[in-house]
Amino acid sequence: MTQATLDAIRQLTAADMAAVNAVIERKLHSDVALINDLSAYIIHAGGKRFRPMVLMLAARALSGQSAWAAQLAAVVELIHTATLLHDDVVDESALRRGRETANTRFGNAASVLTGDFLYSRAFEMMVEVQEPRVMAILAEATNRIAEGEVLQLMNMGDPEVSEARYLEVIQRKTATLFAAATRLAAVLEQTDDATEAALTAYGQHLGTAFQLIDDVLDYTGDAAHTGKQVGDDLAEGKPTLPLIYTMQHGDAASADCVRQAIAAQDVGAIDAVCRAIEQSGALAYTARLAQNEADLAKASIAFLPESQFKHALLALADLAVARNH
Repeated sequence: MTQATLDAIRQLTAADMAAVNAVIERKLHSDVALINDLSAYIIHAGGKRFRPMVLMLAARALSGQSAWAAQLAAVVELIHTATLLHDDVVDESALRRGRETANTRFGNAASVLTGDFLYSRAFEMMVEVQEPRVMAILAEATNRIAEGEVLQLMNMGDPEVSEARYLEVIQRKTATLFAAATRLAAVLEQTDDATEAALTAYGQHLGTAFQLIDDVLDYTGDAAHTGKQVGDDLAEGKPTLPLIYTMQHGDAASADCVRQAIAAQDVGAIDAVCRAIEQSGALAYTARLAQNEADLAKASIAFLPESQFKHALLALADLAVARNH
């Protein structure tokens, strides 16, 4: 996937994403100045907007007739942003997207409460659509995301976490919102059950691939590109797949190195851990798993009629794996 292809996708979605951003700007307004300041800080932090973009592309690939797509794409982005605010407080993160996290700038209390505001505003916006299935999908999604966060918290510092437990966390915590976005597009466009299931599967596989690569980049990425420091996951004691694979398939010394680093949440061991991961083949394994998820995502929507929007969705699946940030 080349940068030019990503640029082409952004050009294709420019008008739709401008509509989404206009909804966000309008709906974020509050009479409370701190909410306005903090919301603007995080919303304008230069995120990829992958989730709302996927919703808009999916809606266009189906027919693009619904007038509510931009509003629900904005809802998805607000929910995602709320999770980031809460995540950074839980993880005690200091850097996101290359600059101070909101909790570092404004404090933990303001970040948590503004995250709550974004959640509640998102639910106000979804009620305006007056479609019970929309509310059911998003209510279920936010619940599953919260469960994923708690499962991840339970895994912190535990070197015994299995690949299956890890995958359950990322499928709930990350893939769920991608799946909700594409499913919402199908509901808005009033598709049949089979098409809705296929679009949901696309989002689930895409989101899983996206998170797998995020976990690779935590040990290989450049902070200038990723916007966070290499080894942040290790500092938080998160047993992600590169670490799990190394403990299961690396030599005894590598496995022991990783096990101790997770248990101690020892970011000081990052150089040794990176060497162990590389030698074990964990990064290549995780990337292969991500590519498999991307391929499943593409296969899920192969039946859609040919259009530039379908091809953009196919390209995004590859982009999720090929990206460096």
